[in-house]
Amino acid sequence: MKNIILLCAASTAFIFNAQAADFPQAKSNNWHHWRGPEANGIAPTAKPPTKWSEEKNVLWKTPIEGFGTSTPIIWGNKVFLLTAINTGKVDPSLPRPEDQPKRVFDITHPNTTYEFIVLCLDRKTGKTLWRKTATKMIPHEGTHRDNNFASASPTTDGERLYCWFGSAGLFCYDLEGKNLWERNLGKAKVGASLGEGCSPVVHKGKLVVLRDHQGQSSIQVLDAKNGKTLWKKNRDTRNGWATPAVVEHEGKTQVITTASRQRQGGKAVGPGKVISYDLSNGNVIWQCSGLTDNAIPCPIVDDGIAYCMTGYQGYSLLAVPISGKGDQSGKTLWKRERGTPYVPSPVFYDGLLYFSQSNQAILSCVDAKTGKILIERTRLPGLSNVYASLVGADDHVYVVGRYGKTAVLKRTGKFELIETNHLEDRFDASPALVGDQLFLRGHRFLYCIGEK
Repeated sequence: MKNIILLCAASTAFIFNAQAADFPQAKSNNWHHWRGPEANGIAPTAKPPTKWSEEKNVLWKTPIEGFGTSTPIIWGNKVFLLTAINTGKVDPSLPRPEDQPKRVFDITHPNTTYEFIVLCLDRKTGKTLWRKTATKMIPHEGTHRDNNFASASPTTDGERLYCWFGSAGLFCYDLEGKNLWERNLGKAKVGASLGEGCSPVVHKGKLVVLRDHQGQSSIQVLDAKNGKTLWKKNRDTRNGWATPAVVEHEGKTQVITTASRQRQGGKAVGPGKVISYDLSNGNVIWQCSGLTDNAIPCPIVDDGIAYCMTGYQGYSLLAVPISGKGDQSGKTLWKRERGTPYVPSPVFYDGLLYFSQSNQAILSCVDAKTGKILIERTRLPGLSNVYASLVGADDHVYVVGRYGKTAVLKRTGKFELIETNHLEDRFDASPALVGDQLFLRGHRFLYCIGEK
């Protein structure tokens, strides 16, 4: 048994056993998944600050070499994050970026080697506890300027750390940095070379990996102990970046995914879908059409209802009961076709669903049970673009803008802005909340925000 010292919300320490049986209790005091303990953006025991600046309530800030927008993961006194470092070492057999054909968004394919790095920092000080080079390689494709080669977030079950670099590989470590296993799951062929980004999900010894791209899309489940494939199913979908939600319901564990529009003859047809798989065998339990294209926001499930959103080439929010079987299209509890997000995931907080419009600082809030609009497309003053997903704790909702400003609102269902904070960095990664601390990963620094 491993004894791990965990800082709780009151900043006192207690010892808990990290066996699987204790994981549900332990995870509520950690941030083991990029959407938090319950995969809904909420930290149920956290009480982070609502006010900060470069001069106020920054406990530490640590420069992060390379680039990545994956969310930091916190377990006990350890902070884990991924980054990709361009070494500048050129392969002369590959075309230089300036010599490559013109592509959409001016995307080029690399001709230099990247190091794919896993970092473990001390939560108290921000100092590096260990650093591992998972692999070195030249990526076979480029990325959109808003994407990168370390955009998928790691996850942990309290015993092992799972790090997914997409086409560069899947790597598993213990929490002290020992490599336990690794898998090469093949190269993805993302349309327009936009880059990968879906994060893995771990649930009771099983690791879910979803890959939606222009090649053969798939979903597969691995044994978390050794990385061996338990099952794999092909998906008739195109580009997608949405992390699945895993939920137990009526005796079955469902893997709820969103999917971009289907492919027929190389062309996109029909609407996007929500598809639920049985975690034990990969069989489809139910599906529901009605989403727009380019699925990115993570589904949220609460009390038997899945809330799924897309915001590209239209807006869509579906509230779908997860107790059905087969085609559930047209059987939603309610839906919306305005103001939904493109990149950021929503936050579900005690029956309230908060989300932004597209990638803009325009906030909406609805009653999750009824779909009743409580806040309708209200602009957050001082913020411009929003790419980070929304989070919440201690009756507050945090919206992190791309250019350093974070809006903090009271969780009331009304538009009650209590603070707008500013840091001198650019933020695309989603925040993490643990105890009395807030972790914000910028392009240059990882910040630990806490009351001094």
